[in-house]
Amino acid sequence: MLKNEQLHDFLLNRAEQLTEDWYESLDKSGTGVYASTDPRVINNLKSQNFEFHRRLCKLFTLNEGAFYDQFEGWINDVGSDPQHLETPTHLIMREFFRTREQYLTFLNEYVEAQSPIPDLEKVREWRKALVAAIDTITMRVVEEKSNELNEQIEHQQQTINELSSPLIQLSEGRALLPLVGDISSERAQAILENTLRGCTDKSIDHLFIDLSGVYLVDTLVAQQIFELLKGLELIGVTSTLSGIRPEIAQMATQLGVTFGRVSITNTLATAFSLDPIYNK
Repeated sequence: MLKNEQLHDFLLNRAEQLTEDWYESLDKSGTGVYASTDPRVINNLKSQNFEFHRRLCKLFTLNEGAFYDQFEGWINDVGSDPQHLETPTHLIMREFFRTREQYLTFLNEYVEAQSPIPDLEKVREWRKALVAAIDTITMRVVEEKSNELNEQIEHQQQTINELSSPLIQLSEGRALLPLVGDISSERAQAILENTLRGCTDKSIDHLFIDLSGVYLVDTLVAQQIFELLKGLELIGVTSTLSGIRPEIAQMATQLGVTFGRVSITNTLATAFSLDPIYNK
């Protein structure tokens, strides 16, 4: 990085002005953090903006590695900030670009105030360094926001998968796994993992698996269902399958799948009636 203590001090002394000018000219229409009227959100937004300026001016005092290292915490905080997560990405980028223009304006003021005026090539280097730094930080914030949103989506999908494959504990070491709707490969994998874990945690001896609500599965999903049956056997859980639709039965035949010691009934009611625990 280019070392210039004087330029660093010039920009740092104007950090508060940069923040106030930026917020004053901010387009507060639309949605997201920039449109908020909550005083706490506004104060936090201004604080984040000021901290950005305080760090950016170090562009002219630190080497490149140290400069970006001291920005990491700020980038993570802004990228994972709930208010920024609810703000459209193009608006966040717009504000970074407006801030970039602020800095270029202040850089011109700095240059014009010098006597003699700095060499043109040196001014171009300062300008280029500012633009590159702000653009890099912009993309890092956008990347961090994207990662945070993806993590939230994955967590929500995991929760949905868990709720869509409930293991219902019954009496006498029995449990019921009612499967309903289309089963994607991701959901099938979640069913496999959640069921095996749930049976172990709840000390299940026998599991009733009802497939009457499943209308469509592909070859991969069918294989994972059969893997579940094998997994249950390995952990000592016997199982009963009920409600197998003709399409699933045909696919099992095509795949050469054998159900071994798995009990099969046409309905869940029949499965319960044949169980010795419930048919005393």
